Amino acid sequence: IIGIFFLVPLIYFHFINKIEKRYMNICYFIFALILLQGVVGWYMVKSGLVNDITVSHYRLSVHLLNALIIISIIFWLILNLKKKTNKIFFDISKRNIPYLFLILLIFSQVVIGAFVSGLDAGKIYQTWPLMGLSYFPNDLIFLNFKSFFEFDNHSLVQFYHRNLAYLISIYIIFLTLHIFLKKNKRLYKPLFILLFFVLLQIFLGVLTLISGLNIFLASAHQIGSVFLVFTSINLYYCHIK
Repeated sequence: IIGIFFLVPLIYFHFINKIEKRYMNICYFIFALILLQGVVGWYMVKSGLVNDITVSHYRLSVHLLNALIIISIIFWLILNLKKKTNKIFFDISKRNIPYLFLILLIFSQVVIGAFVSGLDAGKIYQTWPLMGLSYFPNDLIFLNFKSFFEFDNHSLVQFYHRNLAYLISIYIIFLTLHIFLKKNKRLYKPLFILLFFVLLQIFLGVLTLISGLNIFLASAHQIGSVFLVFTSINLYYCHIK
């Protein structure tokens, strides 16, 4: 349905030539990603049609990441249309790197969150702020360097998801201080919106965990990640001159 909903207007606007080519090219790319999303979705479901009926959390994360990329491109396009500008997302410069790094951190957190969801890793430790009786899960043993990248380990994945959230929160605090010290007033509003959704996302994450993974709270937490992506992109967009 999403594919048809996007394809029909795309064909119409392709033939009437009333939209600038630079915008149409982005729309063609979005449609290509929508087709790819269908393929990735099939590939993900296929991983559960075996002895283990749980889909691969790696494929689940790719499916979710691609969805976020699609909606982020659409969001960036809407911002450009609304402001009647053509700002480029990948404008790599020293002054832009802090904001791009924040977006990268949030996307990484979403991927780890997909690992947690796909593995049902939230079921193993349902306490906060400690994992059981300690900060570090006591069922983890690191035998070598590769042990740090065992993303099939439920406890390790949940530990990473928690601590990446802490890292993002601390990073945003420093970014907030930087913006206020620079007295960059045009970023105040998008920053406050970002801070609101960060706090909301932390609150929903903790509630989801201690509620025993209530499906409604878990869904709200996942939707919150989309708004967190939007608000971080919006802050970066407003930063670019």
